[in-house]
Amino acid sequence: SSQNLCCFIMNGELVTKQVKQRTESCRRYRIASRILLTVLSFSLSSSSSYHLQSVTATPTTAPMSRSVIAASLKSALRASSVTGRTLCPRRSPFSTNQPYSAFMPSLFRSHRLFPSASRPARGLVTVPKMSAPAEMSDEEKYIFDLNGYIIIRGVFTPEEVAEANSSIDRHLDQMKERTDPALRNTKAGSPLRGDETKGRKDLGGILEWGEDSKIFKRVLAHERLVPYQTALLGKGFRMDHMPFVIAQDEGAEGFHLHGGTVDCQSGVYAPYLAYSCVAGQMHTQLLGCSLVLTDHNRGDGGFCVVRGSHKSNFRAPPGMVHGTSHSEFVEQPVTAAGDVILFSEGTVHGALPWRGRTQRRIALFRFAPAFMAYGRSYMNEQGGKWPEGMYEGLTDAQAAILEAPYANRLDRPNIEGDGSVVVTSRNEKKKQWDRTVFRTKYF
Repeated sequence: SSQNLCCFIMNGELVTKQVKQRTESCRRYRIASRILLTVLSFSLSSSSSYHLQSVTATPTTAPMSRSVIAASLKSALRASSVTGRTLCPRRSPFSTNQPYSAFMPSLFRSHRLFPSASRPARGLVTVPKMSAPAEMSDEEKYIFDLNGYIIIRGVFTPEEVAEANSSIDRHLDQMKERTDPALRNTKAGSPLRGDETKGRKDLGGILEWGEDSKIFKRVLAHERLVPYQTALLGKGFRMDHMPFVIAQDEGAEGFHLHGGTVDCQSGVYAPYLAYSCVAGQMHTQLLGCSLVLTDHNRGDGGFCVVRGSHKSNFRAPPGMVHGTSHSEFVEQPVTAAGDVILFSEGTVHGALPWRGRTQRRIALFRFAPAFMAYGRSYMNEQGGKWPEGMYEGLTDAQAAILEAPYANRLDRPNIEGDGSVVVTSRNEKKKQWDRTVFRTKYF
């Protein structure tokens, strides 16, 4: 058999594949080889005519040196970095006009394979990962502890983003705009007010739409998110607050700065939002989880944050809260549809007026430690449960996220690294003692 050495880019990493061509009966190898070779052809999305061509070795018993390929590719990338070009997949030569990102969604989670010049350059851009991490890395822990938030790239695929937006479109009649002055999120006349006429739009019930909710229920116990949630909230973490969609039309108001371990407006310590790090273990009492459903380019507006404010000991200046001063400390992260922003509610954050041409959309969830509750929707009017529709079609892991707040040792289901659920409990003699003394199952 002969070998073709194929060099291509996958999620920002240089990958080498050796595709062995077997006998005529072994068709899957020849098909895989054809697909891989096609993927290799990339072009730089700029006015320049310079292209990166596929690098293939002539069938031979000695494959081309990977170091040679890597050196030439890096040289090309350095040449393109002057203008901040973005490397994009070319259109497939054996399809009509479909780009690779559409032709092979299993290979390309996003068409943005490299950070472009529009993305922030100061370390919060993380490379998308095709597989779920076993745990939050030391680098990611540092970034979160430093800034109070982190961006997980490409959690939802383009197909999943489209499905989520389609579900929203089918429920637009339920979306409510904040037009009453008592419900507005900004101060009249402030820079955060937008065009003064449009308010933020909210859409609730996203886990109660039957089939349309399946896409949003994937956020519960998502394999890409669980390692981060476990590191920041501890085992047995739970959903807190009712999740909902936030939408902003062009010109719609933002949201004044709020939150903070020390409340940014009152200067009072807020233990129910607090962030701390003790003996190398981070603790977040309330974790925001924002699933981005539309691109947020630089200057578009939307979610904004004051980096490092989760460790501030003083209230913010009033002008900063309302956008009239110190704007240089308020950052709007650049995100793509499918990204997830995880942020401590102890980090001062808000939203800028929306300037994008298309409607801004995010799905906002909040999560808390096993023993912690800020909201009380889990009690609802259902006798200690969330609304009944939320439980339809859940996996065991997803159902575990909807547990009420109580300590792990009291028979709480915990999600393991492999997605399985294990109940943590005390020994049987202690549980029997409780039944004897208190005449109830739990103390």
